Amino acid sequence: MNWKKAMLGAAAGLITVAGLAGCGGAGSSTGDSGKVVEIEYWHVASDSFGGQTLRELVEDFNKSHPNIKVKEKFNPDMYKGLTQNLQAAVASGQTPDIVQMGWDFLNYADENFKHADINKVFADAGDPDFVKNTFEPNIAKLAQTADGTQVGVPYSLSVPVLYYNPDIFKAAGLDPAKPPKNWEEVRQYAQQIKDKTGAPAFFMQEYADTWTNQALVESNGGTMLKQEDGKWKAGFDTPEAAASYQFIADMVKDGIALHATNEEGFQAFTSGKLAMVCTTIGKRANFEKSSGFKVSTTSFPAFGSKQVKVPAGGNFLMILSTDPAKQKAAAEFIKYLESAESLTKWDTGTGYLPPRKNMDKEGPYKKLMDENENVKKAMEMLPHVTPWVSFPGQNGLQAEQVLIDTRDIVLNGSKSAQEALHDAAVKIDELLQS
Repeated sequence: MNWKKAMLGAAAGLITVAGLAGCGGAGSSTGDSGKVVEIEYWHVASDSFGGQTLRELVEDFNKSHPNIKVKEKFNPDMYKGLTQNLQAAVASGQTPDIVQMGWDFLNYADENFKHADINKVFADAGDPDFVKNTFEPNIAKLAQTADGTQVGVPYSLSVPVLYYNPDIFKAAGLDPAKPPKNWEEVRQYAQQIKDKTGAPAFFMQEYADTWTNQALVESNGGTMLKQEDGKWKAGFDTPEAAASYQFIADMVKDGIALHATNEEGFQAFTSGKLAMVCTTIGKRANFEKSSGFKVSTTSFPAFGSKQVKVPAGGNFLMILSTDPAKQKAAAEFIKYLESAESLTKWDTGTGYLPPRKNMDKEGPYKKLMDENENVKKAMEMLPHVTPWVSFPGQNGLQAEQVLIDTRDIVLNGSKSAQEALHDAAVKIDELLQS
């Protein structure tokens, strides 16, 4: 249901997002002086993806803010799982107060979940220019809809990078100081490693999203979504998109790349059995701590001389509370999370890049950049960042799932990329226009 179009008068038997009002799932609060305001924070930070750091931040905040208690809740299956859980929470009237929402669900979340006006919330909390003063305009825009609505505030930024094991490179006769710059070189390196070791050499993340696939398609000159006659349509039913999908599928078919779960692929890399992994810089800290070798990174590979384009990964923070006391508490918590000190802790514990202004110029994060070449290389990718495509409308989640399923169909060889993407485009066009 589109909350912007829904009538607030409840009809019997209909579920509306009006149940959000005053129904935070973390208990009640009056906002009276001396009362503890409880707010619930939903996130996707698993133990191997920043969970420990997140819990430390929440604990530190609660200790330093005795009148506010933040309760954190982990949601599995990344942003798709969180969004599905949020739908159920809305229906039951037990909605969280703050959520980490993936960039690819920006439009869907704006249209389907009643959320607070971010700028008004911060104005009411005494900081009307928080967004303007904290983020550069292009970064703030990542959490805006096409009509300029500031749905949330940027929090976690990531780009896809190519991680590699220098020891395997050396063993295969490759120079670790010269990692692959384009996809043809990735294939050549993988083939040489396979010939020398007998094992697959490459894995591209297979989360329940389309993030790296968008990077492939757009870096090959394609597009994921287009607008014709005022209507949104799938944009990936093209030779450029098919070629990018097929390239990875052919590597799998030839035995030089893996089609596996993330757990299997990442474990193979950190245990020293796989040479290259293409995934988020947000895995940097986990990879560096879990590997028995010096983890190296290089930029997302290009297709020939074409310009690399990578979608902004990570998440923004939405406030769903309508209770004034909870909104004020949520604003205070977000300001804490967005401080230079907290962002440095978060980004050190994950690998995410900070959205805050001037973090690369001074302070503790600059020190981290100076000490870690992988961080510095990831920051150099930011000029290539584009918005992560968000399928709009009530059927946005289903459209996203169609494309996720299509990736598996192509990688397991059931259909060619051209055929599978065409079938997916037909289904998604029907969903977007229904």
